[in-house]
Amino acid sequence: MRKGFVIVSSLLLLGTLGLTFFLSKNWSVFFAIILVLTILGYYDMYQTKHSIMRIYPVFGRLRFFMEDMRPKIYQYFIESDIDGRPINRIDRSTIYQRAKKENDTMPFGTQLDVYAEGYEWMCHSIAPKDFKTLDHNPRVLVGNKDCTQPYSLSIYNISAMSYGSLSSNAVEAMNAGAQIGGFAHNTGEGGLSPFHLKHGGDIIWQIGTGYFGCRTKEGNFDEKLFAEKAQIPNVKMIEIKISQGAKPGHGGILPAAKNTPEIAAIRAIEPGILVASPPYHSAFSTPKELVQFVQKLRDLSGGKPVGFKLCIGHKSEFISICKAMIALDTYPDFITVDGGEGGTGAAPQEFSNYVGAPLIDGLDFVSNILRGLDIKKHIAIIASGKMISGFHLVRAMALGADACYSARAMMMAVGCIQALLCNTNKCPVGVATQDKTLSVGLVVDDKKTRVAQFHKYTVENFVELMGAGGLGSKEELTRSHIYRRISLNSMLTYEEIFPNYAVGEFLNPENIPDRYKMDFAFANMDKWGISNVGSWSKELAN
Repeated sequence: MRKGFVIVSSLLLLGTLGLTFFLSKNWSVFFAIILVLTILGYYDMYQTKHSIMRIYPVFGRLRFFMEDMRPKIYQYFIESDIDGRPINRIDRSTIYQRAKKENDTMPFGTQLDVYAEGYEWMCHSIAPKDFKTLDHNPRVLVGNKDCTQPYSLSIYNISAMSYGSLSSNAVEAMNAGAQIGGFAHNTGEGGLSPFHLKHGGDIIWQIGTGYFGCRTKEGNFDEKLFAEKAQIPNVKMIEIKISQGAKPGHGGILPAAKNTPEIAAIRAIEPGILVASPPYHSAFSTPKELVQFVQKLRDLSGGKPVGFKLCIGHKSEFISICKAMIALDTYPDFITVDGGEGGTGAAPQEFSNYVGAPLIDGLDFVSNILRGLDIKKHIAIIASGKMISGFHLVRAMALGADACYSARAMMMAVGCIQALLCNTNKCPVGVATQDKTLSVGLVVDDKKTRVAQFHKYTVENFVELMGAGGLGSKEELTRSHIYRRISLNSMLTYEEIFPNYAVGEFLNPENIPDRYKMDFAFANMDKWGISNVGSWSKELAN
C-alpha cells in the first residue's frame, strides 16, 4: 500500500502539473489538492505512532472517523464478553488510553447496566487504604522444594502468543515492553525466536505438542535441544501446554501463508505448509508420566520453575494429575488455568464457542482441589483468559490465582484494532501477520513503551482497587469481596456461588463434597479419561 501510494501520488502530481502547464491553469487547483494529500501521506508513512496510517497513508485516517461513527449496537453485538455484557468498547478505550499514558477517567458514571444479570462488582471499605502506602509492584515467587532457580513473577504478564501468529515487530515490542516494565513474556508454542531474546525481557518458554524449537526430525521431544535453550538466562520459567482455552483438545494452527522460511527454521518444520500441531503430547501418556516430565524439564533446565497450562475439561483428569503429584511427591511450580473464552488467531468455531470450562469455573475448581488436597503450598496458579482490567485481576485472585496473563490487551497495546483478520495474514496494523509490507507499520520503539505503560497503569489500578477494599495486599483478597447479580433482586458473593474449602479437607475421603465425589472416583493417575465408570454406576444403583 505504501509503495502504491508513492507511485499513484507521483503520477497524479506529474499529470496535473503537466495539465496545468500545457492545457489549462484551472488544473492547478487539483495539483494543489493532490500535493497537500501527498505531503499528508508522506507524513503518515514516516510517523511512528499509528500503524494503520503508516501502512495505509491518508486512507488509514478513515479508521479513526469510522470508529467514532459506527453504531453502538454493532459494538454490543460484536464486542461482548462471555456473559453478553458489552465491556470491550469500554475496556478497549481504557487499554489504548493507558498504553498511550492518556487520561483514562470517564464522565457520566458507568456505561454498564448495573441491573443486568451477571453484573459484577467488588466491595469497598469505609476505611480504605492509602494507595501511596501499598506495594505498587506486587509479585509472586514461583518455585517449590525441587526448584533451585525460583522466579519473582509480576502479577500481570504477557500471555502465550507465538512468533508466526504474531509478527516479529509485535514480538519485539512486547518483549522490550516486558523488559522495561519488569514482567514476563510467554513465547507461545511456536518456539523461542531471536525476537523473543533481542531486547532482554524475561521469558516464559512454552512447550506445546509440536515441541517447536526442541524437536527431533520426527517431531518428538529433543532433550539436548531443550536443555541448550532452557538454560539461556532470559528464560525464567518453562510452561508445558496441555490445552488452550480457545481450542482445548485441538492442536495449534499456523496457516500456510504465515509459515515463512524463517519461521520454519525456528520451528524445524517445512516452510509454506499449514502447520497443525498434534492434539496430544507424545512425551508422556498418563498423568503420572506428565508429573515425571515436569521433573525432567526442571532438571534439564538447571532447576528453573516448570509448570503446565490447561483448560479444564474432565475434572477427574485434573484430579488424576494431583493424585500423581502426591504419589510421586513431585509438584509443578505453577499451573496456568486458561478459560474457554480465551482467544486465538485461528480455531474451529465450535471449539472456540462450545469446548472448555470458562475461566472463573476452572479457577474455582483448580483452587479448590489444590487446597483440599493440601498441595497448593507447592504450586502458584496463573489465570489466563480475557484478563483486561484491574478488576479482572482482582476477580481472578479472589478465586485463588496468584498471577495473571493477558494476550488481547497486550495486542491492543501494540496497536491491534480487532480487525478479525488474524488468520488471513492480512492484519492491517502489522500485529498478526508475516507480510513485511504490513508489519513495517508497527514501530517497536513506540509500541514497547505503550506495552510497558499499559502494564504499569493496569497493575496500579489493581492496587488502587485493593486499597479501596481496605486490603493491604493481594493475599487478603477472598471470594467474599466479589458480588454478582443473579437476578434483579438477588446478589450473591463469589463465596456463596463458589464455596471455598479448608486446606487438606479432601485428604479424608468422607469430607469430599458431593459435587466432586464422582470426579474423585473416576480419577486414575495411570490413565487419561474417565476411569471406573462401571463400578461407580453399580455403586449408584445400590
